[in-house]
Amino acid sequence: MKTTKATKSTPAKPVAKKAAKKATAASKKVAPAKTAASKKVAAAKTATKKAAPAKTVAKKAAPAQAAPKKAIVESHAALVRRARRINRELAEVYPYAHPELDFENPFQLVIATVLSAQTTDLRVNQTTPGLFAKYPTPEDLAAANPEEVEEILRPTGFFRAKTKSVIGLSKALVEDFGGEVPGRLEDLVKLPGVGRKTAFVVLGNAFGRPGITVDTHFGRLVRRWQWTDETDPDKVEAAVGALFPKSEWTMLSHHVIFHGRRICHARKPACGACPIAPLCPAYGEGETDPEKARKLLKYEKGGFPGQRLNPPQSYLDAGGIPAPPLGAG
Repeated sequence: MKTTKATKSTPAKPVAKKAAKKATAASKKVAPAKTAASKKVAAAKTATKKAAPAKTVAKKAAPAQAAPKKAIVESHAALVRRARRINRELAEVYPYAHPELDFENPFQLVIATVLSAQTTDLRVNQTTPGLFAKYPTPEDLAAANPEEVEEILRPTGFFRAKTKSVIGLSKALVEDFGGEVPGRLEDLVKLPGVGRKTAFVVLGNAFGRPGITVDTHFGRLVRRWQWTDETDPDKVEAAVGALFPKSEWTMLSHHVIFHGRRICHARKPACGACPIAPLCPAYGEGETDPEKARKLLKYEKGGFPGQRLNPPQSYLDAGGIPAPPLGAG
């Protein structure tokens, strides 16, 4: 009987061994999970240690950054009031504001404005007397020898492209408009080299029709004043135009451009000499010390010659000095 019981109990040993093996395998499976978890914790700690110096760097770099602009939170009505007040202030500072290109008729103005791209009005004014002396009418310039025109326009830069534009423009005036500069925006923009900016210069100053001239100075200042954050000239024109009555558009352009050339410069604004400083959210971007700021003033404000060889009498009465002709002094 004992032998028989022993024989029946022997199979239990392999079962026990199998159970032990399963337990061992299970423990082995659990162990890697713990290891993986510990690896994640270790990795997190390492990442934290590596990230820590970034905070220190940020703290050190902060003082070197430019002071942020004052954020102005205002309603549309408040923006309109501030914008119009700035224009009124500028009108008092620059009662003699005017287009700074010399011209005697619409043809001379449209040619001079096309030539003013990528150069100063001063350089254009020094160049156009020779051009108009030789080619006084659209018919004359349309029939001109391109090489001779290029030589005259060389001082303005990009003279080959500009020669092509002014000759093409003159031909279009002769062929399509009877040799006369049209007084409509939709006609002007069809002329070679004439975009909306040039068209509004001509409309506002040769025909007395309102227009906003969005040049580099105008765009820079209206963004500094937070009238708009647009950069596309057409969108700037629309945004600013909505703040003012049409009757003010042309003189508004002159006031802003005058201020940009004389005081609110691109790189070193003369904040300490600015008449609209209390209204400007960008005050402090430039020199705020009044004495140092006055040294940054240009043209009549700083006692230097202006852009025009033949400026309006009102400009001369205000102390403005005519620009010298090409090659003088």
